Amino acid sequence: METKKKILVLCGGKFALGALQKLAFEHYLCGVAIGKGQDAVIESVGQAAFTSGIPFKSFPTKKSTSELKQWIESVNPDYVFSISFPFLIDAETLEFGKTKFINFHPGSLPNFRGPMPIFEVLRYQEKQTAISVHFMNDQFDEGDLILNDTISIDPDDTFGILAHKLSKHVAQVALNTANMLQFASRVPSVPQNENEARYFEFPTLEDTLVNWKNMPASEITALINACNPWNNGADAYLDQQLIKLIAASWKVLKHSHTPGTIIGMTDEGFIEVACFDESVLSIELIHSDFGILSAKKYAQIAIPHIVNKQTSHEVLN
Repeated sequence: METKKKILVLCGGKFALGALQKLAFEHYLCGVAIGKGQDAVIESVGQAAFTSGIPFKSFPTKKSTSELKQWIESVNPDYVFSISFPFLIDAETLEFGKTKFINFHPGSLPNFRGPMPIFEVLRYQEKQTAISVHFMNDQFDEGDLILNDTISIDPDDTFGILAHKLSKHVAQVALNTANMLQFASRVPSVPQNENEARYFEFPTLEDTLVNWKNMPASEITALINACNPWNNGADAYLDQQLIKLIAASWKVLKHSHTPGTIIGMTDEGFIEVACFDESVLSIELIHSDFGILSAKKYAQIAIPHIVNKQTSHEVLN
């Protein structure tokens, strides 16, 4: 029986759990390192590794990764998989092997480099994304590309839903990659096209804030989905109060209101706001200082004058 390749996984938490399970079940997994993350996840991964007799180490800070090279050398894997590991691997550590480090990036490369590609593809209303598999160098997301394994994005996907889909997808892609390393004589790869490269930094308030003046309701809805749940929704000023929009839908309506104006409420209890380009946002769920509330409940507390206001508009076909 052919000896299985030994694969060490660097990960950042729950996103990699499915991949760890599949690699362990197929006897590829030889070590696990985890970066900063939720304590409960770190503890559960560490306990599972201990029970299985697999080397485990936590690297909670960037400074702690100064020990990474020595630890990798002590485990001596054939390959190192990085699945949402939060820290950049330095050139000295990468000297362990030029083609031994492989990253699994939850976004299409080179178009969506950076730490939050799930947010970016949702807010830009992309129809598909990918798990991109590439050899690593000492820059984020820049090594030679092995493959982009695509997955479709549904219109109602939130950040949480798409992250769950990609987590399941990366588990299979990681196993497929391990099998390729096991049986193929070489791993084909190509340099990334730098003319198509875009790098997105971690989102700031400017990225998550609704701009009523310039954003159509469809774009606002996409931003809301992209911010749910990691940012507790999209930031927005509503009746001069800073809140977070968690769920909403949109429609095209003929109106003459200034974008950002509260038009009224629907029979379902949704707050309707005029938006750019003759569109209207129907707000369903709000996160505010009062708590996470339905739009109707929020309106009763914060903007009671709109609760019984009747409005009508001509729907554009």
